[in-house]
Amino acid sequence: MKIHESRPIDFRILILLLGILSACSENTQTSILTASQGNKVPLFQTDSAYYFIQKQLEFGPRYPNSDGHRAALEWKLNKLQSFAGINGVYAQEFNLEGYEGNTLFLTNVIASFNPTATDRILLCAHWDTRPRSDADKDSSKIQLPLLGADDGASGVAVLLELARLFSINPPPIGVDIVLFDGEDYGREGDLSMYFLGSRYWAQNPVVPGYKPRFGILLDMVGGKGANFPKEVNSVNVAPILVDEIWMLASEMGYDSLFKNELGLPIQDDHVILNQYTSFKTINIIHHRRPFGEQTGFAEYWHTTNDNLDIIDPLVLDAVGKLLTELIYNRLL
Repeated sequence: MKIHESRPIDFRILILLLGILSACSENTQTSILTASQGNKVPLFQTDSAYYFIQKQLEFGPRYPNSDGHRAALEWKLNKLQSFAGINGVYAQEFNLEGYEGNTLFLTNVIASFNPTATDRILLCAHWDTRPRSDADKDSSKIQLPLLGADDGASGVAVLLELARLFSINPPPIGVDIVLFDGEDYGREGDLSMYFLGSRYWAQNPVVPGYKPRFGILLDMVGGKGANFPKEVNSVNVAPILVDEIWMLASEMGYDSLFKNELGLPIQDDHVILNQYTSFKTINIIHHRRPFGEQTGFAEYWHTTNDNLDIIDPLVLDAVGKLLTELIYNRLL
């Protein structure tokens, strides 16, 4: 029996996307201004972003085929439609075979703002949560699904708050938000079953030839003790973009979070996008170089402790305000 009802393609949306986004600029420039252009920048509301995390957690774990997954999907679609309009939001549905022969019913959620702009950027995060807590020190909990307050919900929350701002203050450039499904489904050591949504999106483009100026992936951007060094795979593909965003963070007083140092090469959705698309995507992700028995990620990573207690509104605030300043005031 089909668990998740298929959502038919709304051709009004598809025509809008094909007619506008496929006309995106061929501009491959990946640098940003480091000096303010003097534009008015709307205020990123941190309490709103925090609420969006709380709301996602109310649905419980949101791994594929779960009740929480289905409920959260409907909520995200409705919320984004309230910001971008029904013709600005598209649900890209797809099915894949999971472990034990289970069929996974997955959906990438796409929202577009300032759709007539040919100069565009991509912002993305994953919205699913891990179906197991396999890094938990308590062996009795390793098969429990996690809530994913930071690992999933925080990136989504920042993008939802930006979407709310875009609905009130249209951005000066085109912004496309993609929430990927199935990022964290895989078992440890099996990379083929991670990044399912980004792989499908990149290999099955809704808009043929879609080429934004660049993409930014958010992953684990709300946790206490956050540390955002320059992720190595990002530096390898877009060093100028990384350097200038980190310079902007320093200018805004966030250099204690956005460290001017190399972190680790992280396997994440941006690696898939850089493999299969013609534009460059970088990753803002909480991690650090490991020492001793540490993994390089926070202690709550892939454990049942990834709950609302580990969320720091000040971290959400910094990431959100950095992106708001970038979009409204710093792009060439």
